[in-house]
Amino acid sequence: MQEWFADKVDERDNVFSFSWNGTVDKAELMESEQEKFVRYHWSHAPKEEYFEFRIEKSEVTNLTILIIKDFAEKAEIKDQSQLWDYQVKDLFHRLGN
Repeated sequence: MQEWFADKVDERDNVFSFSWNGTVDKAELMESEQEKFVRYHWSHAPKEEYFEFRIEKSEVTNLTILIIKDFAEKAEIKDQSQLWDYQVKDLFHRLGN
Protein backbone atom coordinates (compact mmCIF):
# COMPACT_ATOMS: atom_id res chain seq x y z
CA MET A 1 0.00 0.00 0.00
CA GLN A 2 2.94 2.28 0.59
CA GLU A 3 3.85 2.12 -3.06
CA TRP A 4 0.48 3.23 -4.46
CA PHE A 5 -2.04 4.22 -1.77
CA ALA A 6 0.04 6.45 0.50
CA ASP A 7 3.52 7.93 0.62
CA LYS A 8 4.24 6.00 3.81
CA VAL A 9 2.37 3.32 5.77
CA ASP A 10 3.15 2.21 9.32
CA GLU A 11 1.28 -0.37 11.39
CA ARG A 12 1.14 -0.97 15.12
CA ASP A 13 -1.42 -3.17 16.90
CA ASN A 14 -3.75 -3.22 13.86
CA VAL A 15 -3.73 0.59 13.59
CA PHE A 16 -2.32 1.84 10.31
CA SER A 17 -0.84 5.32 9.86
CA PHE A 18 -1.10 6.53 6.28
CA SER A 19 1.02 9.55 5.32
CA TRP A 20 0.51 11.87 2.36
CA ASN A 21 2.74 14.93 1.92
CA GLY A 22 3.44 15.07 5.66
CA THR A 23 -0.21 14.63 6.71
CA VAL A 24 -0.97 11.47 8.71
CA ASP A 25 -4.35 9.75 8.91
CA LYS A 26 -4.99 6.66 11.02
CA ALA A 27 -7.22 3.68 10.33
CA GLU A 28 -7.90 0.53 12.31
CA LEU A 29 -7.90 -2.85 10.60
CA MET A 30 -11.45 -4.09 11.13
CA GLU A 31 -11.47 -7.34 9.21
CA SER A 32 -9.43 -9.22 6.64
CA GLU A 33 -9.12 -12.50 4.85
CA GLN A 34 -5.82 -13.30 3.19
CA GLU A 35 -5.91 -12.87 -0.59
CA LYS A 36 -9.63 -11.91 -0.41
CA PHE A 37 -10.24 -8.56 1.30
CA VAL A 38 -9.13 -6.04 3.88
CA ARG A 39 -11.42 -3.54 5.64
CA TYR A 40 -10.33 -0.45 7.57
CA HIS A 41 -12.08 2.18 9.67
CA TRP A 42 -10.73 5.74 9.62
CA SER A 43 -10.25 7.00 13.19
CA HIS A 44 -12.12 10.24 12.39
CA ALA A 45 -15.12 8.59 10.64
CA PRO A 46 -18.45 7.43 12.09
CA LYS A 47 -18.35 3.83 13.38
CA GLU A 48 -20.45 2.39 10.54
CA GLU A 49 -18.17 3.77 7.82
CA TYR A 50 -15.17 1.89 6.43
CA PHE A 51 -13.06 1.50 3.33
CA GLU A 52 -12.37 -1.87 1.84
CA PHE A 53 -10.24 -3.50 -0.84
CA ARG A 54 -11.61 -6.80 -2.17
CA ILE A 55 -10.12 -9.10 -4.80
CA GLU A 56 -12.41 -11.38 -6.81
CA LYS A 57 -12.01 -13.59 -9.87
CA SER A 58 -14.48 -13.33 -12.72
CA GLU A 59 -15.98 -16.73 -13.43
CA VAL A 60 -16.64 -15.68 -17.03
CA THR A 61 -13.30 -14.08 -18.00
CA ASN A 62 -11.04 -15.46 -15.23
CA LEU A 63 -9.73 -11.90 -14.73
CA THR A 64 -8.81 -10.57 -11.29
CA ILE A 65 -11.08 -7.74 -10.16
CA LEU A 66 -10.23 -5.11 -7.53
CA ILE A 67 -13.33 -3.77 -5.77
CA ILE A 68 -12.98 -0.68 -3.61
CA LYS A 69 -15.70 0.37 -1.17
CA ASP A 70 -15.56 3.76 0.49
CA PHE A 71 -17.97 6.23 2.09
CA ALA A 72 -18.37 9.85 0.98
CA GLU A 73 -20.80 12.71 1.42
CA LYS A 74 -23.07 13.17 -1.59
CA ALA A 75 -21.26 16.38 -2.59
CA GLU A 76 -17.88 14.57 -2.45
CA ILE A 77 -18.72 11.47 -4.53
CA LYS A 78 -17.26 12.84 -7.78
CA ASP A 79 -14.00 13.90 -6.10
CA GLN A 80 -13.70 10.58 -4.25
CA SER A 81 -14.32 8.64 -7.47
CA GLN A 82 -11.63 10.63 -9.26
CA LEU A 83 -9.20 10.05 -6.39
CA TRP A 84 -9.77 6.27 -6.47
CA ASP A 85 -9.49 6.23 -10.27
CA TYR A 86 -6.10 7.93 -9.95
CA GLN A 87 -4.99 5.53 -7.21
CA VAL A 88 -5.97 2.46 -9.24
CA LYS A 89 -4.23 3.79 -12.37
CA ASP A 90 -1.10 4.33 -10.28
CA LEU A 91 -1.36 0.76 -8.97
CA PHE A 92 -1.64 -0.66 -12.51
CA HIS A 93 1.30 1.49 -13.62
CA ARG A 94 3.45 0.16 -10.77
CA LEU A 95 2.41 -3.41 -11.62
CA GLY A 96 3.52 -2.84 -15.20
CA ASN A 97 0.04 -2.91 -16.78
